[in-house]
Amino acid sequence: MSYLHAIELELQQIRDANRYREISDGAPAGIDFSSNDYLGLASEPQVVEALRRATRAGSAGARLLGGAHREHRLLEEELAVWLGRERVLLFSSGYHAALGAIPVLARAVGGSIASDELNHASLIDGVRLAKSPRIVYPHADFERGAIAGPALLVTESIFSMGGDAVGLLALLATLGAADALLVDEAHALGVAGAAGAGLARELNDPRVVVLGTLSKAFGAHGGFIAGPGALIDLLVNRARTFIFDTALPPSLALAARVSLLLVRNGDTRRERLRANAGRLRAGLRELGFPVTEGPSPIVPVILGSEARALEVSRALLERGIVAPAVRPPTVPAGGSRLRLSVRSDHRAEQIDRLLEELATCTVTS
Repeated sequence: MSYLHAIELELQQIRDANRYREISDGAPAGIDFSSNDYLGLASEPQVVEALRRATRAGSAGARLLGGAHREHRLLEEELAVWLGRERVLLFSSGYHAALGAIPVLARAVGGSIASDELNHASLIDGVRLAKSPRIVYPHADFERGAIAGPALLVTESIFSMGGDAVGLLALLATLGAADALLVDEAHALGVAGAAGAGLARELNDPRVVVLGTLSKAFGAHGGFIAGPGALIDLLVNRARTFIFDTALPPSLALAARVSLLLVRNGDTRRERLRANAGRLRAGLRELGFPVTEGPSPIVPVILGSEARALEVSRALLERGIVAPAVRPPTVPAGGSRLRLSVRSDHRAEQIDRLLEELATCTVTS
């Protein structure tokens, strides 16, 4: 049997389970509630202008070879000050940061890894690459007694599919002197905390390591690890996704620096974002949907089956609302949903329109 025949059989199994995915030809037309551009900075003129001023398209190499540029260092320094961390190291994406940092950090800790069961795929893959003894603990319910010896605890701060926030101070209180806590702040940076610096900003402890991305509230691209200087030096020497990967284009680093300035001074945007998220949550409660409270602009509408989520998503798109269905393996079986992402530049009437159409679609579809 040809391998192509085996591929067709597997694709058919995916279709039969209502889990088949396709890449759309450009962004669907309609009011978009799918984007992680929480502060609307991806199209902010000042950020776009930074890209227009670029004199080269790419970095032209790994950073340890010919790909090092001044903008990388400046962005790292500015991020470190904002986050209250000793040093920052840029990666070409948040996914690369997770894959590179977790194995290195796990070896340094020298014990086991504890990972939240709802962690993002990048964290899961990083944990697997570490090849350390590991446990997957129930969501937001870590017990230090479940692991003997040193431990690396891996968690998101705001979870990407549920929008709920974990209690970082409580997690920190469980750590021993030899432990470490890696916090993925991808969906918190720019959104939560003082000056948008995330939920881990208040944790002034060298055992806390922050993983971040520039591709969500920053509206740019790239990822980073923030933590003690010694750890950053070790990542430069041991993190394979830093050593062997082409560096982030300096034009994107410059755009991210402009975004950082806007994020740090973005309290007005964050106030609009919180108001929009509150309006959506209140409307969903009135429609009878369970709503998770918290600082997140991610508001899931749980519909259960893959078929049901696809049905409602397609009906909304026909009515001019972009709200993609999220299905396993991105979420657990039986937890298919619409993952609604609110932005600061959504207007009140757009949120009301979403609620009106959602009420219609969930009744008629």
